[in-house]
Amino acid sequence: MTIIDRMSRRGYAAGMSGVIDETHPGADELRLSAVLAALSDPARLAAVRALAAVDEVACTELQQRAGLTIGRSTFSYHQRVLREAGVLQARVRGARRMLSLRRDDLDANFPGLLDAVLDTAAEKL
Repeated sequence: MTIIDRMSRRGYAAGMSGVIDETHPGADELRLSAVLAALSDPARLAAVRALAAVDEVACTELQQRAGLTIGRSTFSYHQRVLREAGVLQARVRGARRMLSLRRDDLDANFPGLLDAVLDTAAEKL
């Protein structure tokens, strides 16, 4: 079994550039219930707010930017929930996992939702 086969089994899709994209739902597969459930957790919402301020960031830096003092495994779990809901995209570059917000896909499927959630979260702080 090749490394690509092993990675495919673990939920990764390899591109020609050597950058590995972790799988997430396509733009047409986003479900409002999954997105809202993912955004309902305070830690995940803090991560999304921090991610909205940058184009792409390493996961360890995102945890710091969001001010989260949770363990790495817990933060990894929250990333997975956000990725599987289609809120963020994760790409592995070498030893780093780079995260970006799927704002265009979210806005296309649920116009105004992300801005409303982020604005409401900012007001509550």
